[in-house]
Amino acid sequence: MQATEILEAVMVLSFGISWPASIIKSFRSRTAKGRSLFFLVMIWLGYMAGIAWKVIEYRQTGVFKYPSYFYIMNLLMVSTDMVLYFRNRRLDNAREAQT
Repeated sequence: MQATEILEAVMVLSFGISWPASIIKSFRSRTAKGRSLFFLVMIWLGYMAGIAWKVIEYRQTGVFKYPSYFYIMNLLMVSTDMVLYFRNRRLDNAREAQT
């Protein structure tokens, strides 16, 4: 294991630590107000680019490096938060229609 892999894993883990809290907040709040779909999409695209980088790296070297798992884990968490965004936006629209 190289120092660069450790630093990359720490970086991606650091970014990923906040996603469970964001998911819980999105789930409990039941509102999309104060949330940014643009932000979520940009983060999602960033993780997709990171995964693509790891796939290309694997095809060149034949070595699948473990930080790749953290990119996938973070992508899944951002995707979950995006699903909750759309659920919450639907709930917001339903509440507004009732008033």
